[in-house]
Amino acid sequence: MPQKNRTVRGVLGGLVGLVGLSAVAGLLVTASVTPVLAMTGLAGTSALTLFDRLPESLNPGTPMEQSSIYATAPDGSTVELASFYEQNRIPVTYEQVSPVLYDAILSSEDKNFYSHGGVNVGATVKALVDNVRGTSSRGASTISQQFVKNVLIQKCEQEVDTESETHAEDLQQCWKDATNATGSKGIERKLQEMRYAIQIEKEVPKNDILVGYLNIANFGGTVYGIEAAANYYFNTTAANLTVAQAATLAGIVQNPNTYRIDKPGGTVPNAEGVMVNTAESGYSLTKDRRHYVLGRMLADGKITQAQYDEADASEITPTLNPPTQGCAAAGTSAYFCQYVKSIVLNDEAFGTSRQDRVDLLRRGGLKIYTTLDYRIQDPAAATMTDIVPANYDNMHFGAAGVSIEVGTGKIRSMTQNTLFTETPTEDMAYTGLVFAGDRQHGNSDGFQVGSTYKLFTLIDWLEKGHSVREVVNGRVQTNMRFTCGDGRMVADTKKIGNFGGGQGSTDTVLNFTKNSLNSGYFAMASKLDLCDINKVADRMGVTLGTGEKITKENVPSNVIGSQAISPLAMANAYATVASGGTYCTPRAIERVVGADGNERKLPEASCTPGVISPEVAATAAFALQSVMGPGGTGRQANPNDGTPLIGKTGTHDEWSTMMIESSTKIATAVWAGRWEGQENIYRKSFEGRLLNEMRYPLARAAQAAANAAYGGDPFPPPDNNLSRQVLSTVPSVVGKTVEEATATLEGAGFEVVVGGAVDSELAPGLVAAQDPSGQAAGGATVTLTTSNGQGTTVPANLVGMTRAQATAALGGAGFTSIDFDNSCNPPTSVVGSTDPAPGTATSKATTVSVTCQ
Repeated sequence: MPQKNRTVRGVLGGLVGLVGLSAVAGLLVTASVTPVLAMTGLAGTSALTLFDRLPESLNPGTPMEQSSIYATAPDGSTVELASFYEQNRIPVTYEQVSPVLYDAILSSEDKNFYSHGGVNVGATVKALVDNVRGTSSRGASTISQQFVKNVLIQKCEQEVDTESETHAEDLQQCWKDATNATGSKGIERKLQEMRYAIQIEKEVPKNDILVGYLNIANFGGTVYGIEAAANYYFNTTAANLTVAQAATLAGIVQNPNTYRIDKPGGTVPNAEGVMVNTAESGYSLTKDRRHYVLGRMLADGKITQAQYDEADASEITPTLNPPTQGCAAAGTSAYFCQYVKSIVLNDEAFGTSRQDRVDLLRRGGLKIYTTLDYRIQDPAAATMTDIVPANYDNMHFGAAGVSIEVGTGKIRSMTQNTLFTETPTEDMAYTGLVFAGDRQHGNSDGFQVGSTYKLFTLIDWLEKGHSVREVVNGRVQTNMRFTCGDGRMVADTKKIGNFGGGQGSTDTVLNFTKNSLNSGYFAMASKLDLCDINKVADRMGVTLGTGEKITKENVPSNVIGSQAISPLAMANAYATVASGGTYCTPRAIERVVGADGNERKLPEASCTPGVISPEVAATAAFALQSVMGPGGTGRQANPNDGTPLIGKTGTHDEWSTMMIESSTKIATAVWAGRWEGQENIYRKSFEGRLLNEMRYPLARAAQAAANAAYGGDPFPPPDNNLSRQVLSTVPSVVGKTVEEATATLEGAGFEVVVGGAVDSELAPGLVAAQDPSGQAAGGATVTLTTSNGQGTTVPANLVGMTRAQATAALGGAGFTSIDFDNSCNPPTSVVGSTDPAPGTATSKATTVSVTCQ
């Protein structure tokens, strides 16, 4: 609401209050106050309060600057991935601006800049008088005053909520309040500018004020500063502007959104509502303003007549170079860029509130240097583009890869098949979700990781003292019992089964791992504790994709990766094994430099040795190496470049697949599947490649690049105790039926082979013998021999019997062929010896020779 009384007093107080500030103030009062007082009829001493209330000093501070995210190219150069800004501004030094631009600005805006003390007295007083009359709101400001005005606008804009629904209107109001106010507001603004300008002139060198003004000034839209303006309108730099270009930009700054030359359809409507200053008109308003600027430059002797004629005759032909902001500008590295952005927006190292962090990113001039390594990123991204379509079947088929450095946690590569956008769209080729990340870092809730989660059962198995060479009955079982703390549960693991429908086998943990046998790992888990298995994952930094604890749910299906986890978390778990048991927080940022040139504190990150023991890590790596070798399920992902690798494959139902592999330097995880829905991806192909097998070449390409860049050392040998041959007690099954014996032995983890029949006193068909017996290697094959029923024993008490007694005893033992020696003919003779000897086990068909005495 207008405040006319305050307006008059403001004029008087402002004019009188300038006394003592400088010689300019004295001149202003003596030469100019009297006419204004005559207009108002008030004494100047009655209105000093307004000027006294105005602050005496202004800290220009740092103007809003764009923040940029960088990566390092293979040649060591710095590459900008993306920038973020509310005002597109690239600050320059005085020496980085062409002298012709300074001449254009000073001739048209403030030719006495280097001789006045910050205020153009005559023009300012006229502007004040016009404000009192209400006839004009023009500024008549010096460069120093315009610099002050822009600083004040900037300070107002920095207080605007960037996420407010009225953000654009609030920004516009800052400009209106500073430039278009009339009456009391206009006078107060002018007085404030004057007081600040005088102070700035005392403290800041003229050249710094001039380049400060050119760095902060608006050149239309979101283009701020002379360097950004030169880049945008003419695709050049401030140092290389021509006379015509310099005069055009000097004209634009006088009324940016009227004279801007990036709106072919016009910038403002005329009285009839028709847009003017169009490209068709040759940007007539801007050209008129340029004509004025060039005329002032000629009159001031800054350019020659020839230069004037050439520039004035030229057409205004912008070569627009629109700046791109946001991670879409990062191309195939866009999802890594978005991951980094999410860190800035979520971590309190960049501000205590989200609004603070948003403002810092868009206004704070951060230079964010990342861990991305193009030696891995470029080959991995190229393979992703070649193999996986951005939108396969309108059913959300996606793929993502991530590589992380072992022992540091630095993310070296992150790729994705889709095209990046933050604009909601129904086109499934586009998304802003970062598949490799989690909800906090990319708005993705992770994916079921399948058998790659078996790592944690393997670790718990070893931590409980079991050996990788221990043999376990890994056959599919209907009612398998599991424990979780004091809880008990029964699961029908037969319903889950094995890949390909196999019934499993009794085998070593080594082979279960190599072949990714579900039933084998269920058997291992049944001997452990499900809660402990998930606690291992928790200890190794794994969370659910939502950010919740991995121990939230403890059920048997967890063993084979039923929970949704980010590929990055899984890659880092394998990196923990490859490092010998050291867990490192994932890191995407190397360093951050603020607008003041000082390095900022980074988000907290650390490496923790001993998350798993070196012995367990080495033995787990020993088992996981078999996955990448001949016959292993991950062999297709092995680059076969001689670098030792560990790895694991994973499949969840028919819609999610994973491949993880790691050297001692870099771990890589690749996921491919449905990022929404559960449509089958098996038996479907793209350009001759099965969807469920795309993970192999993707992982292979990334790991090959990592191996070429970082190499890899041999993994340590396994711990002797944890890789020992384990002996088990072989149950005695002699006398049992073959069926009973087989069930008993297989239940104990042994294989069974039935051999031939032997003579035995046991009933025909019963087990007469077994080999081995006593102790044997777990899972060894036990050969069973059955009885044919023909076995007997020569009676042990034959010696001393008469012939008749001996005949009866041998017949009773089943012998049918008895040969008595002649020595047995005398009636008084008794048995002296037999062949076979008494007590000998033999066949009933054996002839027993008897000698008497």
